[in-house]
Amino acid sequence: MTSAEGRSGGRTALLVIAWLWVLAPFAYGVVELIRKVVGLFGG
Repeated sequence: MTSAEGRSGGRTALLVIAWLWVLAPFAYGVVELIRKVVGLFGG
């Protein structure tokens, strides 16, 4: 493995972690929003 391949793999892992860091709270917020909307209009 060359050094360029190693950097690319590390960069990909960092990119995946960064997206999870953003998407996890966003997904939680969407789930909570749906629960509250259902409670407000459906319950």
